[in-house]
Amino acid sequence: MHEGASKLLAACSRREQALEASKSLLTCNARLLALLSRLQRMRKAEILQSIGHRSDGVSSEDTVPCWGKVALSDLRIPLMWKDSEYFKNKGELHRCAVFCMLQCGTEIQDTDLVMVDRTLTDICFEDPIIFNKVAPGFQLRVELYTSCVVEDFSPGALGARRASRLGGSLGCSSGKKTACGSTFSGEDAEAGSGAPPLSPYLSALGPKFSLLAHTTLRIEHVQEGFKTHDLSLAATEDDPFWLPLYGNICCRLVAQPLCMIQPVISGQLKVKVTKSPDVIH
Repeated sequence: MHEGASKLLAACSRREQALEASKSLLTCNARLLALLSRLQRMRKAEILQSIGHRSDGVSSEDTVPCWGKVALSDLRIPLMWKDSEYFKNKGELHRCAVFCMLQCGTEIQDTDLVMVDRTLTDICFEDPIIFNKVAPGFQLRVELYTSCVVEDFSPGALGARRASRLGGSLGCSSGKKTACGSTFSGEDAEAGSGAPPLSPYLSALGPKFSLLAHTTLRIEHVQEGFKTHDLSLAATEDDPFWLPLYGNICCRLVAQPLCMIQPVISGQLKVKVTKSPDVIH
């Protein structure tokens, strides 16, 4: 996936393709880093076990908590445009491609890619994101990435950099992305930004997504209904990929222990009645 997204990014002639390939490369690198981190923890646990230590700190008498499912849906991020931009429709039309990357443990998922400008008051991601195996002490990190959209995206604009690059294709599904009334059509892909790139010149091509804001949700944030959570900004107004965030993220976060939907123990149950008829063991 990493190599395919890199080659596709080098060969893109359409803006929508380049944005999806760049998004794919970003999430793919994030997955690589998460898997490498998991592998490192597994090796550490094996070493500790070989010398007679338990890595999880749980004794055999302790009760191991149940795993569960966590779902995040109706994800909305309010925007706060200036009056001159939104109401008077003045100034340059600032457009950005936006998506969210969500990480819970080593599992990483991403939302659809949406286009955002001053005609929108909210960034909306309608599809639910589900994590199927989550510990009670989970930390669900939500990161918002943006990329300033260049209107003049043509082969001539990037020709000098792309002329000597190898082309390729990456199998992906096409879809229609919705952002509170506006639509964006493109090709789905996955990718990442933290791991070492396959080739430096490949990663230097095309649009770049940058982290705009983030937040972390935990078990205490699981409540009924639509709730608001604070965002931590990772950029300033001077950055070209900036969007005027209100400072909050709104979503529904629900959790379900697997013991509620899966059998925990099965077998025969023997009941022993003592001399007192009112006491049953």
